[in-house]
Amino acid sequence: MNILGIGGIAGSDAAVCLLRDGEVVAAVEQDKVRRVSQPGQLPEAAIEACLAIGKLKPEDIETVAVARPFAPSLPFRDFFPKAQLAVIEHHVAHAASAFYPSGFSDATVLTLDRFGDFRCGAIRKAVNGDLGAAEREFHYPESVGELYSRVTEFLGFDAGADEHKVQWMSASGDDTLVPVFRAALADPQAYFDANRLRHGGFSSRFYSALGLADASLPMERLKPVIAQGLQKAVEEYVMDLAGTGENLCLAGGLFFNALLVAAFERSGRWKNVYVQPAAGNSGTALGAAFAAWKKPVRMPNLFLGPEYSADDLKRTLENCKLQFSYLGTSDELISTAVKKLTDNQIVAWMQGRMEFGPRALGNRSILASPLNPYSTENLNTFIKHREPFRKFAASVPAELANEYFETGSNSRFLATVGRVRPQYAGKLEAALLGKDQVRVHTVQAEDNPLYHRLLHAAGKETGLPVLYNTSFNLFGDPLVCTPRDAVRSFYSSGIDALFAGEFLIRK
Repeated sequence: MNILGIGGIAGSDAAVCLLRDGEVVAAVEQDKVRRVSQPGQLPEAAIEACLAIGKLKPEDIETVAVARPFAPSLPFRDFFPKAQLAVIEHHVAHAASAFYPSGFSDATVLTLDRFGDFRCGAIRKAVNGDLGAAEREFHYPESVGELYSRVTEFLGFDAGADEHKVQWMSASGDDTLVPVFRAALADPQAYFDANRLRHGGFSSRFYSALGLADASLPMERLKPVIAQGLQKAVEEYVMDLAGTGENLCLAGGLFFNALLVAAFERSGRWKNVYVQPAAGNSGTALGAAFAAWKKPVRMPNLFLGPEYSADDLKRTLENCKLQFSYLGTSDELISTAVKKLTDNQIVAWMQGRMEFGPRALGNRSILASPLNPYSTENLNTFIKHREPFRKFAASVPAELANEYFETGSNSRFLATVGRVRPQYAGKLEAALLGKDQVRVHTVQAEDNPLYHRLLHAAGKETGLPVLYNTSFNLFGDPLVCTPRDAVRSFYSSGIDALFAGEFLIRK
């Protein structure tokens, strides 16, 4: 049975998932393949990409499952003349995206976002594989995501896009203002002012609680303290919502917050915690397909997008009049990459199928050695052009991770935060968030055999099987998809070398 899931249509997060007999065959975001968002439109490019990966025609699709909200005038029947249409409520799609691939038969399923389909969250009790109805639903203004987005704007960032910056900024703050945000979560209406349309729309009570003059902007030194107060209060509030138990599934845009996921993992309130790693609205494409299937699904990894053959790569490189080297074996590819990394060069690594979701997991990554004394400055300042408090991930082979880090199971998809072992804190200082936290990416051989081999080869050469990993994109663009995307980003940055498939491109 072929089910096509579509989600995120109303905003800029449109995505498509192809589910075949309960296994995820493909999942692609529209903005990665088209490089521009089309809110409200059918994600045609992502549909075409998923069908091509699955070697299917539109008439082979039996069910099109669409997560709300979307315009009812969209021409689904024109695209899929033989398919049934299943309309999936937004938070049902979020819940299904986490529960059905979790491996749990029974679980509490918590979904939270800013707003979606008139709701901003729900709690369900899944029993014997049945997701079940919501036991509790959340509506505005009881939206944790809304408060987080308002504070994001208050701190000078873009609401709906830069919440992750507030999360990472919080690591350098203190707990002084946690009570302010506890109160704001308990009575949000008292802290919002509908007549104020700028800087988060907060009331005079909010400014007074922060010790600021009404309608003033926070000083730079106060921003991390505000971020930490918000982060810790949100962690407490959301964990209280979830309660305690055996298995917990999490989805919705709020659970892009890796520090929040880590708080759940460390709390001891739950034996098992599974977060759907593409937790936001693009992940509702997965959830729509899963909800239509209504049974456990197999999603072995997140390498679900297009890949490009050697001929595809060579054609692009020649068309761009570039000089390149051909590395005929994987051993030569890895040894050459390790030499570049140990020479303190920054490497772009484009291999295999593109990742689904916002995080690079070793197929569309920019890599650096932790032993490179200039890695922080080069990656953040000269390549990514981003704030210094935003740290890159540390990739490590899963079987060696415990020697270097304390981390939870969601580190497989970079969806949580771990702690570095004290004896390695000095070597990994550039990646530290606050005192000892670090974004750990545990790489399993079955998920990504080539990247796993690269990490081991780096470890053999340097004694440290860890590489810094950040997403291969620039200036807020989506993750690179095609060879041309990779070439454009490579030549627009200070990256030293690009490994695209079997080819090495140098400047």
